[in-house]
Amino acid sequence: MCAHRISAGPADALKPGKTLRIKQPGVAILVANVDGEYYAVDDTCTHEDSSLYLGCLKGERVQCSLHGGMFNVKTGEAVVEPATIPLQTYGVTLDDGELWVILPEGTNT
Repeated sequence: MCAHRISAGPADALKPGKTLRIKQPGVAILVANVDGEYYAVDDTCTHEDSSLYLGCLKGERVQCSLHGGMFNVKTGEAVVEPATIPLQTYGVTLDDGELWVILPEGTNT
């Protein structure tokens, strides 16, 4: 199997400081625009199964709305407890104005 990519839509639709959620069978990904740079991480909090899309983006950190844990969207690092386990990160590319999230080999979609 090879890595593949999924569309996150037009880049100009995701404004700085905003996030979007991509959900396909087997994967839910949060895409964030941090000062014009795009990052992608798993959308599910590693502390509790809650969508991070329901939380808020503060700089390069996304806060889970359930218990307030925070993650760095650039690195996936858990930076505020109760979250302690990092998020999976994904590559993001821009191709003709379209954002694409790169899924690693073996990801089920």
